Amino acid sequence: MVADWYEGVSLSSEWQPATEAAGASYRLFVTNRGPAPLAGFRIGFSGPARVSDNAALVGGSVVARLSNYCEIAPAAGFVLAPGATWAIEIKALDYPIRHWTDGAVTGFLILADGSTGALRTEPTRLAGSDAVRRKGTMHFPVPEHPPVPVSVIPWPRHVAVSGRRTVPPGLAIGGTSPLAEAAADAFALLTARLFPGEGIVRPAHQGGYRVDLVSGTGGGEAYAIDFAPDHATVTAATEAGFLYGLVTLGQILRGARLHLRQFSFPTAGRIEDAPRMGWRGCHLDVARRFYGRDEVEHFLAILAWNKLNVLHWHLSDDEAWRVEIDAYPQLTGRAAWSGHGLTLPPLLGAGPERSGGYYTRQDVRAVVALAARFGIDVVPEIDMPGHCYALLAALPALRDPGENGLYHSIQSFPNNCLNPGVETVYGAVETILGEMLELFPSRYFHVGADEVPEDAWQTSPVARALGERLGVSGAAALQAHFLRRLQAFLTANGRVTGAWEEASHGGGIDRDNCYLVGWRSAATSRELAAAGYSVVVAPGEAYYLDMANSADWHECGAAWAGFSSPEATYRFEPTAGWSAVEEQHLRGVQACIWSEPMTDRAVFDRLVFPRLSAIAETGWSRDRDYARFAALAGLMPNLYGQREPAGGH
Repeated sequence: MVADWYEGVSLSSEWQPATEAAGASYRLFVTNRGPAPLAGFRIGFSGPARVSDNAALVGGSVVARLSNYCEIAPAAGFVLAPGATWAIEIKALDYPIRHWTDGAVTGFLILADGSTGALRTEPTRLAGSDAVRRKGTMHFPVPEHPPVPVSVIPWPRHVAVSGRRTVPPGLAIGGTSPLAEAAADAFALLTARLFPGEGIVRPAHQGGYRVDLVSGTGGGEAYAIDFAPDHATVTAATEAGFLYGLVTLGQILRGARLHLRQFSFPTAGRIEDAPRMGWRGCHLDVARRFYGRDEVEHFLAILAWNKLNVLHWHLSDDEAWRVEIDAYPQLTGRAAWSGHGLTLPPLLGAGPERSGGYYTRQDVRAVVALAARFGIDVVPEIDMPGHCYALLAALPALRDPGENGLYHSIQSFPNNCLNPGVETVYGAVETILGEMLELFPSRYFHVGADEVPEDAWQTSPVARALGERLGVSGAAALQAHFLRRLQAFLTANGRVTGAWEEASHGGGIDRDNCYLVGWRSAATSRELAAAGYSVVVAPGEAYYLDMANSADWHECGAAWAGFSSPEATYRFEPTAGWSAVEEQHLRGVQACIWSEPMTDRAVFDRLVFPRLSAIAETGWSRDRDYARFAALAGLMPNLYGQREPAGGH
């Protein structure tokens, strides 16, 4: 590492939007506050924004670049004196910076001997503005007179309760069937993880309010709750139904406990409930930023508290590979890690140190088992044939050695796609999938299929030969061939193939044994349904939780799909304008968490909550009312406990 006296060197940056008089520019400032001059160095930095290939720089030159990672060196012989600042102006980025999290997140020095040292890096500022950068879950205060007597999200199908009693200290849950006992145990685990120390579950001899779990009709995830002055009865036919009934009771208890004047704990009446949609999912990208097993397990508890029942686990991308595969230890040995001098450089704000991680087979089994207890199906995704830069860096033998051209993905990764004309690719992929099918019992396996560049494989002799043999041309048709082979393998192993909407291109995959996630726009989901595909609706402009909450620079998040406030996300109707025939192809809805802008955990909390709950209510509730939701949203848990000040910004 760099000597201690280099700790006085800092990196700051400023974005100047375009004006009538001048184009936009991005400025970096390296300041030496140490006691000695600095020479023979360059800087490495990364963030979601990317320096363009053809960018003109003033004050320095690009010496290395991969996607959002860039190294810049000063002119030969340059010396940064104590108290001086080296200024670099970048005239072109791949897209304009629109929010403070877009700019350089982490910077570090690289000396001539290859040693590195992290710089004190400040978030990018907007020229001429000193407004506070917004982080932490948006504040949603409980009003003095909420529109409903009890606090529940998602709102149940039918609520007719009355009366008020002193809030019980906790719930003493009893049931005689194995399903009821399993649900009671899962609820105890769930509340202990989400609300440690609150004692939501406690036995009768410690003052617990009696809750009887009784088997009844209804099926699926349906449940009913009947209230009496001294106990409540939850009726359900499945473990999931019992669990969701208990979650509703737990939310009512916490609402009344935390806001005694505004909410009541009923003494009479009934709640009847069942979900609107069968698929109520959340996608979590752990490739761009790694989340440890404990974080994932805590997030599962939050999903269950929102009555979400699918975790779409995005385990691979250009930036990393995250799951242990016995047949290919190189995947986790090389592709799970980034850092200066490694196969993958520091990306998206990673530092020069080796960082990243992966899930062992034991980790995966533990996550899947916990999810099952919480009524959640874990659907794994290995993104193919695109977004495979990390995989191919670990397994370069899967490339076509005769491919002599260069293509780039939209994220600016070169030649990042598995080649459909390389026969050994299929053997490797089937080996990987075979191991993963042992770990993931879900009926569904997601194979990605998004964002393959149009010019992929154009200079590959084996891809060209495959196209001639099939009588097709272009990347989309070759991808469709690749996907149909994967789908045949998964179908033979009893699985349904999931993919992003591009799997319908170039001839598409078999409609009868797949589902597609519509993501580019609200319209594309309807188009997929009209074409006969089973559809999960997840449009970027409404359900991508990496998008900022507003257009304000000082909000965090991305902007390529615009922005979506909690209210806009809540009010989005996934089947607006759909015909009755098209609605028959609706599988459900899904939030998508992409991790590029999640520069710290407070940013995660601000971007995900409460919009995750808004999507959960859309998937569950037929009766939707934003004023009611806004009055209750502040009671829902977030992942890291990071909340903005009560007054907001």
